[in-house]
This record gives sequence, C-alpha cells and structure tokens, in this order.
Amino acid sequence: MTEETEAVRTVAGLMVLSARTAPKARGVDEIKTRIVRGMELTQLGDEMVRYGDRNKIQFFIRDGKCMAISDACVLIGIRGEVPVGVNCQGCGFPTCQDSQEACTQKNSYGVPFIGPNCIIRIADLGIALGSAVKTAQVHNVDNRIMYSAGVAARSLGWLSDCTSVYGIPLKGSGKNIFFDR
Repeated sequence: MTEETEAVRTVAGLMVLSARTAPKARGVDEIKTRIVRGMELTQLGDEMVRYGDRNKIQFFIRDGKCMAISDACVLIGIRGEVPVGVNCQGCGFPTCQDSQEACTQKNSYGVPFIGPNCIIRIADLGIALGSAVKTAQVHNVDNRIMYSAGVAARSLGWLSDCTSVYGIPLKGSGKNIFFDR
C-alpha cells in the first residue's frame, strides 16, 4: 500500500464523520455509512459491471472499472422510509402514516432504490453526501458521487436497511481517474 492510499483511507474515515455530523431534519439521524477498501472494491466494481451488462447501462460498466482501481469508497445511505412526521406530502402521500404503509418492498434488491421515501430524509442524504465530498476536496482526494456504486452496493446487500445508497470512490494519484474517462 502506498502512502497516498493510506492517506486516502484516513480521509475516508473523516468523510464518514462529516456525513454523520451533517445537519439532519429534527436532529434524527437515519444516515448509514460504510467504507469499502481492498478486495471489496473489486467486488463492488465487478457488481457495477454485471449490473451494467445485465441492464444495458454503459456508464455502470465505465464506473465499475474506475471503482476497481480506487483506493477506497465511502457508501452513504438513508433509511428513507422513516418519515420526519410533518405530513408535508413530498413523498406523494397525504400523511407520513400512509407513506409508511406503502413501504412493502423493503430489502428488495432487484430495483435500484426502494420507495416511497420521505423527501426530507432524501434531503438529509444529499446534505450528508455534500458534507462528505467537501471533506475529500479539502484534503485534495479525487472523488465522484456515483449513483451506480450505490445501486451495486444495494445489489450486494450492503447497507441493506437503506432505501437509497450512493457511493463516493476515492483516489490519490497524479490524474483524476473519475473524469476524462
């Protein structure tokens, strides 16, 4: 392992901390995280390629190849079926109770995300992702938020209690591998 890889893995831990301490609606934390490293990166990348092949989605294949050569990946998910309790109707249902009753497909790995999701919880996820990538940027670690990595992570059963997951692969090298691919 290179010194750069070691440093990137340290930053991954700081990114998880940033996601955890990001502001949450009503102060209730439904964010889940996981740091992927080593052989798990290959496993995640392979699953991204398989998903892309199976569903004819080319960018999953491209992203999977990048994942396999990353130094680490931070997964951030949300338990989006847990409503905030304000009946805002952003989920498409009249009440939070109605939305919760509609969540019958929990832990179904055949679809990228499970819904309905509380729109306020999804906003919490976005804020946590933004906080995490800000931390990577402050430490000069190349990164990119990937929907494809989150889909593959769910497909592998990682962060299985989350309805929506995104991945942030990380690399410390002379050129950003996530752009100009």
